[in-house]
Amino acid sequence: MKIWEITIRGFKAFLRLERGLSDHSLQAYEHDVRKLVTFLELHGQETAPREIERQQLEGFLEWLNALGLEVRSQARVLSGIKTFYKYLHTEEVLTTDPTDLLEGPKLGRYIPEVLTYEEIQALLATIDLSTNHGLRNRAMLEMLYASGLRVSELTQLALTNVYWETGFLKVIGKGDKERLVPVGEEALKHLRFYLEGVRRHLDNIKPAARHLVFLNRRGGGLSRIMVFNIVKDAALAAGIEKNVSPHTFRHSFATHLIEGGADLRAVQDMLGHESILTTEIYTHLDSHFLRETILQFHPRNRK
Repeated sequence: MKIWEITIRGFKAFLRLERGLSDHSLQAYEHDVRKLVTFLELHGQETAPREIERQQLEGFLEWLNALGLEVRSQARVLSGIKTFYKYLHTEEVLTTDPTDLLEGPKLGRYIPEVLTYEEIQALLATIDLSTNHGLRNRAMLEMLYASGLRVSELTQLALTNVYWETGFLKVIGKGDKERLVPVGEEALKHLRFYLEGVRRHLDNIKPAARHLVFLNRRGGGLSRIMVFNIVKDAALAAGIEKNVSPHTFRHSFATHLIEGGADLRAVQDMLGHESILTTEIYTHLDSHFLRETILQFHPRNRK
């Protein structure tokens, strides 16, 4: 959309000249606005900046959340969008600011939605293993659930970082920090099916993607949105009505470990959390699980 490109250039010039922001800050603001442009394009909304409505922006925030973007990251993107529209209002491109009444995500602690083990099994069972894409998709979802990977860690997983003999993955997480994550036999089995049955026979692999485990049909790396759509389609096919995203597998991985008695510090290491306070959210999930168990099975609560 050409009008967006022109407007973004004006926005960056304003931030540079009027607010004296660094190149790094300018790029961050630009990325925030381009996320909005991507959302509009994916949803077939050829809307100019001055024509956008609050309902579209609310849909954009819901989309960011569904992609698995962390709450603080969602809030930061919203801040960038608000700055963009304040600029348009200041420049009198708009008479009203559509972001005025837009509420961002709560930054307090929240309970993420998780899938039960039975729902995970039902979702995985929808994948058609008779096709190349099915073999890849099953391996991807098995890896998400078995190791609690972020979607970016899954899409960037390198062939040389799969340690078959020890059953570990070397994962490059946020801030390029490395961690070792154990992976179960079932996930490794499906990964081997994909690598030996599909990936090794591809003859169109792009040079920049030769090191990656998971590839698209054109021989390139997978995007976050593509993984998101694969998960959504599988959840829909399984009849799961929860709001499922790749991040849901990460939440389910951690929750099921703690429900089974795993040490909180071990889960923190596997998830790559900087602070154990982030991991403690899953103890709240576990407390809910325990309470429901007591209500269901304690003899004093039976009717």
